Amino acid sequence: MRLLVAENEKDLNGIIAQKLKACGYSVDCCFDGNETLELLSYAEYDGIIIDIVLPFVDGLKVVESIRSEGRETPVIFIAAGDSIDENMKEIMSEGADYLVKPFSSEQLITKVRSVVNNLSAQSPNVLKAADLEVNTDTRTVTRGGETICLTAKEYMLLEYLIQNKGIVLSREKIENHIWNFSYEGGTNVIDVYVSYLRRKVDPKNALRLIHTIRGKGYVLRD
Repeated sequence: MRLLVAENEKDLNGIIAQKLKACGYSVDCCFDGNETLELLSYAEYDGIIIDIVLPFVDGLKVVESIRSEGRETPVIFIAAGDSIDENMKEIMSEGADYLVKPFSSEQLITKVRSVVNNLSAQSPNVLKAADLEVNTDTRTVTRGGETICLTAKEYMLLEYLIQNKGIVLSREKIENHIWNFSYEGGTNVIDVYVSYLRRKVDPKNALRLIHTIRGKGYVLRD
């Protein structure tokens, strides 16, 4: 999953990003409201962790803006204790949750798993295509009942493909969803990882599930 952290305190921003990356998330960081809106216009995120108090455009207005576009991305606001009461109405109106400063790493990860990971609660926890099964709770993958061992990036790629089963995803769209903006490897890395994934998911003599659409990108279908 790809997350956006918008926090103007650079030390705290770095700590949050570090903890999330250690848990296997892909993370982009920004430090003011304008930058946050710019990143949100470029990429898709599975969740946003955002300070209510940001320079230029505050966190509440940022979230109000994306909600006005019909985007229901899960949001966790970061707030000082004395600002919760006055902002609670706005927080709840945006369907968001919050963390109060100071908070521990355990509180952060628990909240992210509760709010962001549970977006998949609206869909089956086990995603299927033919005899391939991806359990998004345990992050385990099986095909024909046999477990497939994937790296973190391979799993993220497969999860994204199967969540969009039957939909052709461009290389750029895949890159924007899985890799953060600090990555400079180029779109050919997508081809490399699809190749890795095919060797594990589509072995010889098995029904091919991952398909290349020439000039368009990739699609997973059964």
